[in-house]
Amino acid sequence: MSFTSRQPGPQGLPPELTRDIERAGYYPALVRDVVGTALAGDEVVSHLVHQETTFDHDSVRRHVTVLVLTTTRLVVAHADDHTEDGAPVGTATATTESVPLAGVRGVMLTHVVADPASYRPGVLGHEITVTIGWGSVSRVDLLPATCGDPACDADHGYEGTLTADDISVRVSAVADGDNALAQAVAFASALQAATAR
Repeated sequence: MSFTSRQPGPQGLPPELTRDIERAGYYPALVRDVVGTALAGDEVVSHLVHQETTFDHDSVRRHVTVLVLTTTRLVVAHADDHTEDGAPVGTATATTESVPLAGVRGVMLTHVVADPASYRPGVLGHEITVTIGWGSVSRVDLLPATCGDPACDADHGYEGTLTADDISVRVSAVADGDNALAQAVAFASALQAATAR
C-alpha cells in the first residue's frame, strides 16, 4: 500500500505497515522490531510485505520480505525459518539492508496478462514481479556463442548477460489476492518515481 504517515504505531511503524506485517503471520513481533530498528525513525512513504511458503522435501519453510520506501532510502528486510538437525527448537533469521535511493540502479516490473486479446485498460494483469537492483548481487547467464551456421562446429567462446537483480518479489492475484497485487503495483510505482528523481 502506498501512503505517507506521520503517526507511528508500535516500534515507530505506521499502522498500515504494522497491520500488513501482522497479516503475513510470520513472527510479526520479530519482523516489526527488525523493520523498526532498520527504519530508525525515517518517514515511511510506501511499503510492500510479501509472505512466501515453500516446500522442501519433508519440511515447510516460511519466508517474509518487507520492502519499505522512505524519503531517502529503500529498506529491505527478510526473515526466514532455519531448522537444524537435532535442534530442540526452530530458529529464525532476520536480515535488513538499507539502500540509498541514489544507489538503486533499476526497478523492473513484469506484468503477466492472461488472454491479452481481451485485455481491459487499467487492469495490468493478474501477476506482477517487482525486480530491484542496486548492485549488491549480480547474476551472469552464459551460453555458448554461435556464428549462425548450423553446420559449424568451431568454438566461438561464450556470450552472456550480466544482470543485477538483488531482489525479486512475485505477487499473484490468484495466490495472494487482488489487494496484494494492487499494493505491489503501488509500491513499485512509488519506488520508480522516487529513484527517477
